[in-house]
Amino acid sequence: MRLYEVVYILDPALDENAATAKLEKFHALATSQGGEVTAVDHWGNRQLAYPVRRQSSGYYVVAQFTAAADALPEFERLLKLDSEVMRYLLVLNEGEPTTGHSLLADTPVRERGEDDEEDEDDDDDLRPDRDDREPADSPPEFAGSRGRRRRMEGPRVLQLNYKDVSTLAHFVTEQGKILPKRTTKVTAAFQRQLGTAVKRARYLALLPYTRRHDA
Repeated sequence: MRLYEVVYILDPALDENAATAKLEKFHALATSQGGEVTAVDHWGNRQLAYPVRRQSSGYYVVAQFTAAADALPEFERLLKLDSEVMRYLLVLNEGEPTTGHSLLADTPVRERGEDDEEDEDDDDDLRPDRDDREPADSPPEFAGSRGRRRRMEGPRVLQLNYKDVSTLAHFVTEQGKILPKRTTKVTAAFQRQLGTAVKRARYLALLPYTRRHDA
């Protein structure tokens, strides 16, 4: 048995009771081989980052359950056949909570300026990136007359949640592209995690593929 997380985007016309009844049918199939539902979080109706099936909003539900891999194909087949399921994403849960928040450390990070970054650049030339290096700092902000970036003071991101739109938005340009590692100054492991998180958030219409600008 493994722990899975599924994010549903349901028809916005559904209310919580109708959504609950529908999900119980889905989850009974997913846990039919001895698994169990560990958490269900109704986010309710939310504005989509881009239209899905000509809808501008959707009813979001996040659920976590343990299940055998053999039970998942039939579970997903049922989801694809249901016309009220606008979109869904099923992934292995790696410790992310059902809410749209990342897991943060208790200890704050001191603010880092351009001089610190230049020193770090020199150090990076002498040592390779390692996955066991300390977790990435909190999202950076533009600062300084030369347009250099510095990390803003705050707690470290221990576990980046792909549903945490406010954090992910700090790592995306105005054109919707993911900022490169040389700009964000994060570890290689965190950069890979970031890429996966942004792609999942885009698929779930939590982030747009491109930023729209008003004329």
